[in-house]
Amino acid sequence: MNKLVICVDEQDNGLGVMEKMEAHEKGILHRAFSIFVWNQKEELMIHQRALEKYHSGGLWTNTCCSHPQPGEELLESAHKRLIAEMGFDCNLKESFSFLYQTEFEDGLVEHEFDHVIMGCYEGAATPNPEEVCDYKWVPLDELERDMKVNPKKYTVWFRIAMEKVQKLYCRN
Repeated sequence: MNKLVICVDEQDNGLGVMEKMEAHEKGILHRAFSIFVWNQKEELMIHQRALEKYHSGGLWTNTCCSHPQPGEELLESAHKRLIAEMGFDCNLKESFSFLYQTEFEDGLVEHEFDHVIMGCYEGAATPNPEEVCDYKWVPLDELERDMKVNPKKYTVWFRIAMEKVQKLYCRN
């Protein structure tokens, strides 16, 4: 089954659809989402991408990320993907969005209008092994320190989004 992405302009206006791999091969701007799920201890659930992923395999990233499907609302796609990838669901709310573009060693290009979605959840995940190697709950301050010392352990979009997430927490 070919997976589709929604091609957009820099204001997130839909321009049509394209096969996911073609969009990544050509560097076409498309819509994406990144889900950040927190628990009551203000720990973030992060996951390590499966080694076999088409890019960024083995890197740590936010709770769940994907592309909304044509004909679905953003949050509808986010809920479906969270269940499929991490094995649970929770209340979700869009927080902010950003544009980014990066080229990977294999020649693929991520060029995404990324919607950051926040949620709260208490409990364990049941990750899909085709998507996820491992996951853990991590306190924000510990994550911030590790991302500064070991930035290459984390996906590009997660590092960008975390800079914005940190600003949401009015911390000194």
